[in-house]
Amino acid sequence: MTRNPVFTSVFFLCCASHTLAADGSLKLPTQFILAADPADAADTLPSASSHLDSQALSPFNLGANLSESLQRVPGVLALNRQNYAQDVQISSRGFGARAQFGVRGVRLIQDGIPLTMPDGQGQPALFDLDGLQSIDVLRGPLSALYGNASGGIIQGYSAAAPLHPTLDSRTAIGSDDLWRSRLKYGGQHGALSINANVSRLETDGYRDHSQAQRDMANLRLGWDIDDASSLTLLLNSLDQPETQDPLGLSAAALGEDREQAVARAEQYNTRKTVRHNQAGLNYQRRLSNDDQLTLMVYGGERYVEQYLAFTGDDPFAGGGVIELDRRFGGGELGWQRDTQVFEVPVELAAGLTYGYQGEGRKGFVNNDGRKGDLKRDEFNRVDSKEAYLISTWALTDQWSLTAGVRHSRVEFESEDDFLSDGSDDSGSVDYRQTTPALGVSYQWSPDLTLYAAAGQGFETPTFQELAYRPTGSGLNFALQPSESVNTEVGFKLRQGDTRVDAALFYTRVNDEIITGVEQATTDRSTYANAGKSTRRGLELALEQRLPWDLNAYLAYTYLDAKFDQYTDGNGDDFAGNYLPGVPRHSVYAELAWAPAGGFSTALEAQSLSKRYATDDNQASAPGYAAFNWRAGYRHELGDWALEPFARIDNLTGKDYIGSLIVNGAGARYYEPAPERNWLVGIGLQYHWR
Repeated sequence: MTRNPVFTSVFFLCCASHTLAADGSLKLPTQFILAADPADAADTLPSASSHLDSQALSPFNLGANLSESLQRVPGVLALNRQNYAQDVQISSRGFGARAQFGVRGVRLIQDGIPLTMPDGQGQPALFDLDGLQSIDVLRGPLSALYGNASGGIIQGYSAAAPLHPTLDSRTAIGSDDLWRSRLKYGGQHGALSINANVSRLETDGYRDHSQAQRDMANLRLGWDIDDASSLTLLLNSLDQPETQDPLGLSAAALGEDREQAVARAEQYNTRKTVRHNQAGLNYQRRLSNDDQLTLMVYGGERYVEQYLAFTGDDPFAGGGVIELDRRFGGGELGWQRDTQVFEVPVELAAGLTYGYQGEGRKGFVNNDGRKGDLKRDEFNRVDSKEAYLISTWALTDQWSLTAGVRHSRVEFESEDDFLSDGSDDSGSVDYRQTTPALGVSYQWSPDLTLYAAAGQGFETPTFQELAYRPTGSGLNFALQPSESVNTEVGFKLRQGDTRVDAALFYTRVNDEIITGVEQATTDRSTYANAGKSTRRGLELALEQRLPWDLNAYLAYTYLDAKFDQYTDGNGDDFAGNYLPGVPRHSVYAELAWAPAGGFSTALEAQSLSKRYATDDNQASAPGYAAFNWRAGYRHELGDWALEPFARIDNLTGKDYIGSLIVNGAGARYYEPAPERNWLVGIGLQYHWR
């Protein structure tokens, strides 16, 4: 593939450079202001935000799915689909709930490198969970300052390399022949710091036809060039071959056997292969006048082969085997300054970003699990160009103002190379949007901060959502971006052993992107625009330290998300219906006990109310409450540390629906969660001193 020079140049730059990167949290200028020092950003930022530190990122779990940590964040719905072919399901205040695989509407970032493609589709499996020190989650109006598909921001930060070289191994086994093992090394060698890990996961899966294997490798090299500059190199690789996809179940199939795979899954051997390699380079320099410059470049390649549950040999079907060969890359040049304007302290950040995504897409007939004749051949390209300016003003000792604006231009272009069907489906579309945001905070007392914020956001369709028309062939260029107006008020209380975060929010969305009707000749869903929708709700997070080494935590979300105007292609009026995939009530609660001596244990509870599976609200999953238990012990002996752990999920063995495939083809909406299941593991660590 020679149509994109970005990956080649970035790869050459990374390989040729002997300057590796600085330790510490890597952040771009936007992150310096909107996710500043984690110790106080969540306390002072005029927006709903959550900081998950190393204690919240519990070591007593599998460590393979982002949902394990995010379930404790209010406003965010993070669900394990029990299907590694489709990844975890993540939405924020309803943004992204439509995603049938991957993540839409929520932007993913680790160490300043985007894990969301320029078209807006993110891949949570790419997070280096073994190397994370913390996760920041930003919700509300200010998240729009990150650009396209920013209904929420999930940012991961890698841990600093330990002072002394450390080798850390960890192995866990569990239900359904689950096995995961990882090996991690970290250390500082003069000005050079190294963090590296490799891991493998294998499972037969809870349901039939859901075997998976996932291999990952991550490397983070840092170099403190001098007192004013640093350079960081990040390398990430994922290999996930032949991951079986059991598909969603219909209500009838769910009642018969919740562990079964759909008959079509067996017939067509539905599965997905993913290979992903990515490199990133981040250079930061502090200038003598307290200006800071940041240069970030990244690039990578991604290959996907997916076998779907139909032949795809009908006219305009495009094939039942999809093959994607993608090159992507981009960069950001940013500037940051601490200054004064009219004797008011001001922090300024400005920058330019560019993102490229070039993808060869082919479709083949699926002959009962074997690749057949070519039915689609095209090259799709996305170019994203953005500019932003953000400022924070310390107006008085109590009042502060955060304001910003971002202009985005996202261009989609398709070149049709499959002309034997007598039609040329090439085309292009250009989306442009300017998104302002404003937030004000008032420190009522040393313990209490009040805030209010407002802003505009937008979200383009992804290339996957553009890929098919309701009728005919070619991309669905009639699909428009959704636009939102977001407002929020809230408070943050930090008083002794008590922490409280509360937010009331209201969002109005025009041209909501929804999963539309099935194509007439396939079992594949397409996408369309609804008229208008409204989301209003409440988020609450409460943490309280108690006597006897106990700690209690509660996260609650109320979300009333409805269509205001929406008539589908069949003329049915869905105005007043609830957005599918979005529960009105969600709760996560935890009671942890960590006495001195290295032992800790906790009880967890998660509850979701009823969720609708379709726009017409005729199919739904009932509400549920599930309870989990975890425990672990850390014992240190000289340079060695031993850490056994165990957990049991769904203690009561309740049957419930873990996740939904919104408007799923063939009425296959339901992805059941396992009954009672277990996990045990042990970690072993050695320090060279």
